[in-house]
Amino acid sequence: LRKGLEANPSSVTLWKTAIELEDAEDARVLLGVAVEKVPHSVEMWLALARLETYENARKVLNRARRALPAERAVWIAAAKLEEAHGQESGIVDKIVDKAVRSLDKHDAVVSRAQWLKEAEAAESAGASLTAAAVVRHTVGLGVDPEDRFRTWSDDAAGARERGKVATARAILAVALSAFPTKRALWTQAVELEKSDGTRQSLDEVLAAASERLPRTEIFWLVRAKERWISGDIEGAREVLGQAFEANPDSEPVWLAAAKLEWETGEAERARVLLRRARDKAPTARVYMKSALLERENGNFDDALDLVEEGIMNYPDFAKLHMMGGQICSEDLEKSKYSLDRARKFYQRGLTSCPKNAVLWTLASQLEERAPSYDRNGGGGVTKARSLLELARLKNPCTPELWVEAVRLERRAGNDKLASALMARALQECPSSGLLLAENIATAPRPEQKSRSADAIKRCPDDPRVISAVANLFASDRKYEKARKWFERAVALDPDLGDSWARYYAFEMEVESLAGGKNKDEAKKDVVQKRCISSEPKHGELWCAVAKAMANRRKSTGDKLDLV
Repeated sequence: LRKGLEANPSSVTLWKTAIELEDAEDARVLLGVAVEKVPHSVEMWLALARLETYENARKVLNRARRALPAERAVWIAAAKLEEAHGQESGIVDKIVDKAVRSLDKHDAVVSRAQWLKEAEAAESAGASLTAAAVVRHTVGLGVDPEDRFRTWSDDAAGARERGKVATARAILAVALSAFPTKRALWTQAVELEKSDGTRQSLDEVLAAASERLPRTEIFWLVRAKERWISGDIEGAREVLGQAFEANPDSEPVWLAAAKLEWETGEAERARVLLRRARDKAPTARVYMKSALLERENGNFDDALDLVEEGIMNYPDFAKLHMMGGQICSEDLEKSKYSLDRARKFYQRGLTSCPKNAVLWTLASQLEERAPSYDRNGGGGVTKARSLLELARLKNPCTPELWVEAVRLERRAGNDKLASALMARALQECPSSGLLLAENIATAPRPEQKSRSADAIKRCPDDPRVISAVANLFASDRKYEKARKWFERAVALDPDLGDSWARYYAFEMEVESLAGGKNKDEAKKDVVQKRCISSEPKHGELWCAVAKAMANRRKSTGDKLDLV
């Protein structure tokens, strides 16, 4: 090799081969000679810098930059070196700025996409300051002013998908400096910090977003909630106080402030806030929350007074009618008086909101239970049936009303009539996932498979149908298939609590059949954690449990266990 190098001193291949045969110290000496003989070899310069001390490495890279002023790898290596030895971001930024100008001066063509790749590579190597500096100086290269917002947003989303958080954060920082009032960009930055940042970085981004967009309540509310979750109640109050100054007439801010006091046991403070909200920013939801607070504290008369006042001002807000009927039928002592009062709430509701299927359902269920309030008060299955018939007449093609009619007949023991109603319902609403799932669940065992196949054909992406099919596989002990279908159901709609509850119950059953082995227990726990992360809010079974007064303060995990 020595003879070869004497004959061909500019051969990079020979130098590399010779260096590979030496130990670190001898390799450093050889590299020192090699960079003199082949100064155009970037690889040699970088290898020598890696073997030198910090001070000597700086000298080596300075020489490399003089020899190769248009080679970006050398400049980036210099920036990484300074970052690795604790230099402040200003020095790193200065090196990258010089790099871009030097390459431009020597007509080195480096595209914006190549620079962003360099930024991501630097982040992968642990040099997040270098990555951010590269982004700051190059992300705008060749981008038309009218395309910057869309392009930078897409760049940040792509970097995040590839797991390059520092790069995405730097791109969003540049974008936000150019478009400080773009809500979509701030939302993107908040989501990034929520999933990949720290509690402090999230708070900083939310504070900046609230400062730039003070009239956008969501950033104030998320910031207050994050502080509350972390146990900083006073901090949350402070944020909401600032939100009040910026949005004195905002319903969400008033309700968030009341909820904070409510959930922390300060019912009187919540009551005062809601009273002020009814004066300064009255809305139907404010009245509903006011009534709910009194109901939860057992002040049913005060709650009903608030419901009445709310209905006077907002007669077409169905939830007020529902709450009035529920307080009378569920919280007051069972009597003819409470029955008649609940009926009046529902009757007024149905007059003002005839298209609301939930109101019709609640009114029907009240009539079904009427004999338990007053034996001579009328009602019963016949009255409930006639109410649902009237509801379907006024609201054709409403699956929820058909399902309730079918369930009413099954509860009354009229299975044949229930089957006939289901057949009519599927004729009127052939693509209803709710009806098809109910049809699978209530079918005789031999018919369930064919009904499942038909349902999947009609609604291949309905989570209720998918969940019903998963239940069928579970009952056949085809656990892996069931698990795959449950996964599909929760992926299609993570907000549907019923799917999570059925999936969780399935994993619990598998665990019990397996004798409590750790493997299946872990799967159950994973499902529970994912459900808590998704925070589902909808679903028949889920809402029935989650909205019960006894469960209102319970966590998502506790509600999942109850469902």
